[in-house]
Parts: sequence; structure tokens; C-alpha cells
Amino acid sequence: MAITTSRLIRACGLSAVLAGLLYIVIQFVHPTEDVAAVTGSAWLIVGAMTLAFAVLGLIGVTGIYLRQVQETGVLGLVGHLLTGTFFLLATAFTFAETFVLPPLVPEAPAFVDSFLGVFADTGGDVDLGALRAMGGVSFALYLLGGVLLGSAVVRARVLSRGAGALLVAGAACTLLVPLVPHALGRYAAVPYGAALIWLGYSLWTEQRRTAPTTPPSVGRARATA
Repeated sequence: MAITTSRLIRACGLSAVLAGLLYIVIQFVHPTEDVAAVTGSAWLIVGAMTLAFAVLGLIGVTGIYLRQVQETGVLGLVGHLLTGTFFLLATAFTFAETFVLPPLVPEAPAFVDSFLGVFADTGGDVDLGALRAMGGVSFALYLLGGVLLGSAVVRARVLSRGAGALLVAGAACTLLVPLVPHALGRYAAVPYGAALIWLGYSLWTEQRRTAPTTPPSVGRARATA
């Protein structure tokens, strides 16, 4: 099978679909974010799912952006950079939560509790320095990146405009998170996940429609060469 630009972009579309599905499922199965849960098998499984979501999401939004580079302009570039940085940050923190924190629980439970509080906004007794700001940084990247990238998709008119609008709405839903308990605020991520699925599907089908085909006469000529 020949590797073509069209096939690579379709693969990015499939990555976005899988990322969206994982993101939605994670919200329903994520264990409570406390020290006792860190050493459980559910923590490891959900951590692996979240890592897959972050990596696939980065691949997916990159393909979504590259398919419409010219049409989205500076708005699309900034939206992609912010969203991509969010996925990179999620990858780093999830790796630490999944593989670094569990061995530390017996020796430094206070540190583990404080680390978990960075995103759960529960605080902690250990001063983590600049790491404490990462929760707010991640929030800003997720919100601004989603709004800008979604708006760029709507303006470009290359992929589904409805999917772009849903990405904007999904990112904006994160504004509700500080107003509700953390466990309930997780479900504000569902529209964002649905937007990734829709955008990925739109990208995949759009590339299938526009993929070049080999004319029959060329195929016969190659067969007889």
C-alpha cells in the first residue's frame, strides 16, 4: 500500500474519532482522584486510556489543521498551536500520574495528594512551585484552543461547520467546571469529545471523496508494461 498525503490525513481523521470516543468514555469510568485510588488497577487502565486520548488527539487536530491550512489562516494556526500544546501537557501529566505517582504513595503520600490537586483544584500541603499553575494553564489552552480552532473550521468551510461549532461549544463548556463539583464537571468534556468524533469523521469522509483515483487506461498500461 502506497503512503499518500490523502491516506495520512484520513488516518488523522480516524485518530480524532478514537480520541473523542476515549475522552467520552474516560469521564464515566475515571476513579476518584485521591491517594487511595492511585495504586489501583483502575487508575492504571484509565491512565493508559488518557495517554492514548492525548496522543491520538494531537495527531487528529494536526490533520484537521493541515487539511485546511490556507483556509483557516492565522486563526487556525493559533488554535492548533494552543490545542496541540494542551495535548502535549496532558500527555506529560498523565504519564506522571500513571507511572510516577503510584510508587510514591507509600513514601510521599502528601506529595501525591498535592500533585493530584493541581487539576482537581483541591490544593495540598506540599508546595509544588510552578507546577501549581499548570491547572490554570491547561484550562486556558483547552478553552482558547478549542474556541479558536473550532471558529477557524467554521470559517474555512472545508470540514463540517457543525462540527466546528460543536468544538467551540465543547471548549466553552469548560467554563462551567469551576461552578460544579469536580466529579460532575467531568461531563462537560462530553461535547468536546463529540466534536472530535464529528471532525475526525468529516475529515476521513472528505478525504475519501477527494482522493485521486488511477484512470483505467493507466492501470492497464502498468499491467502490460
